Formats: sequence, C-alpha cells, structure tokens
Amino acid sequence: MGIKADYFGLNRLISIILAIIPVTSWICGVITRISEGKIVAGILRIFLGFWIVWLIDLILMIANGRIWRLLNC
Repeated sequence: MGIKADYFGLNRLISIILAIIPVTSWICGVITRISEGKIVAGILRIFLGFWIVWLIDLILMIANGRIWRLLNC
C-alpha cells in the first residue's frame, strides 16, 4: 500500500485527504491518540484541537506524513 502514515497505518495520500477535511481530521486525531494509549492527549484534542491543531496537522501531514505530537502522555 505504500509508505505508512499516522492515520491508522493508511498510506500518505489517504491520510492527507483525511487531514484536509476538518471533521475527519479531528475525529481521526482523537481516535489515533487514544488508540496509542495517550488518553490525556486524546481528551485535550477533543476540547482544544479543532481549528489550530487541524491546520498544524494538515501542514505537517503534507510536509512529512506525520501528525503533530505535542503531548506524548
């Protein structure tokens, strides 16, 4: 399938498409962080991570195929 990226191991193109849409980026970001065991980061993403983090995730996903990891707990 190609190079794996952050969103559920999907390839980079699919991850970029998911990152472009704000709602799917927000949902995928929350699920990704919780599935990694980073409950606090997932909860913060629910309440604080809609617009600003969406824009940062989009830029980083396009630039290097990874979403932003501000909080690793």
